[in-house]
Amino acid sequence: MRTQTTENQIIQLLTERDESALTIIEREYGRLCRKISLDILSNQQDAEECCNDALMRVWSSIPPMRPASLRAYLVTIVRHLSIDRYKAGKAKCRTDSQLAEAIEELDSTLAGKDDVEHAVDQKQLIAAAEAFIRSLPQEQGRIFLMRYYQMLPIREIAEKCGISVGNTKMILMRTRKQLRKHLSQEGLL
Repeated sequence: MRTQTTENQIIQLLTERDESALTIIEREYGRLCRKISLDILSNQQDAEECCNDALMRVWSSIPPMRPASLRAYLVTIVRHLSIDRYKAGKAKCRTDSQLAEAIEELDSTLAGKDDVEHAVDQKQLIAAAEAFIRSLPQEQGRIFLMRYYQMLPIREIAEKCGISVGNTKMILMRTRKQLRKHLSQEGLL
């Protein structure tokens, strides 16, 4: 795990438009980003492209943005780019139903009357979701993250946690409902 000082130093390099920041980001977080993207896309080349696109987004958004956690900010960008690429591919070819199912479950939780991405400041939504996840009991948070962060199939989550598939589905359903209620109370849905 990186120290806040290291992240602050990298952010300072980005602010100064020092391109060595990109090399440091790749060295420090590249492996994590590729794993996350590859878990979603199951294609090495697409995962590499998403990670490169994420670096460019970080480069173009800092400054003016100054994230509290560079790691979380970068991972969020990689996940969004990977999911967007997956959805684009899904429109062409209907494969990998486990991932499609996970994305659709979460989309239905976050869907409001208006398009969430355009109606709500994304930074507020991410912060509220992160606070919600931190507030969950450890096992419930672990199951939620395995499903919607790591995009693992429900059966695999159940096996890892030593619980039934039905129990895993119930925990996920209840957690999605809690997340939706939390985001509504925060005025984000």
